[in-house]
Amino acid sequence: MPQGQPLVVPDDGRTTRQRRHQPLLMVHTGDGKGKSTAAFGLALRAWNQGWSVGVFQFVKSAKWRIGEQHALETLGELHRRDGVGGAVEWHKMGSGWSWTRRVGDETDHAAEAAEGWAEIRRRLDAQAHDLYVLDEFTYPLNWGWVDVDEVVRTLADRPGRQHVVVTGRQADPRLVAAADLVTEMTKVKHPMDAGRKGQRGIEW
Repeated sequence: MPQGQPLVVPDDGRTTRQRRHQPLLMVHTGDGKGKSTAAFGLALRAWNQGWSVGVFQFVKSAKWRIGEQHALETLGELHRRDGVGGAVEWHKMGSGWSWTRRVGDETDHAAEAAEGWAEIRRRLDAQAHDLYVLDEFTYPLNWGWVDVDEVVRTLADRPGRQHVVVTGRQADPRLVAAADLVTEMTKVKHPMDAGRKGQRGIEW
């Protein structure tokens, strides 16, 4: 793709401008580090363009306030106060980490995840945001808590110009097939392989 030029120009009746402004469904998957980090970098770009950004985290603990959350919420406050950039909302949508879940059984967690998806669906119908970050959303899909086919249909039929990025390992092939942009993070080396735990400023 030299100098940002596409290798193929489809015969779809659209102008270059129309194709450029089509909303994207993006998937960041794979076993390597950086899936959420890349999505939050995208959110920074969106904020800078004055877009409304909605972040919806599905399996990170509600008690864990990660660095990107603090940074993006601070930018959202800057927007509210001074009109700079775009609006930002950050929501915890489901159970905590899969191996340290909150009190409640799997039925409770599945219901929370389903309601989280229902809220996103309502917002898509209302065209509430320009960019949706569905962080770690592949997990409730893989666990059967949210129906993959219904998600793919909803995202494919979303109105307006709403961009969506989904992160998480083992993205369902149906979601991958529906996406416009798919990146697989491949682990080559990781400090945890040498027994080193996550550290401030790198993992959070």
